Amino acid sequence: MTNENVKPATAPTPFKVKGDWSIQSDKLKAKFPTLTDDDLKFETGKEAELLGKVGKRLNKNLLETTAILEKEIY
Repeated sequence: MTNENVKPATAPTPFKVKGDWSIQSDKLKAKFPTLTDDDLKFETGKEAELLGKVGKRLNKNLLETTAILEKEIY
């Protein structure tokens, strides 16, 4: 059996914070009261860390977390 017909898994589109994160994080806290300031602490270039914290708090996987953030803040 060969792997010629197996398609590689595609990575989700990388999440990037755009705009004023303090305003966006306030929107997220209003919508998801379980999120803490620590969960929403963001440093440039550390989007993966942010996604991990938010996903863990909301009990969501990476794709679900990315979709939530993109829907709620953009």
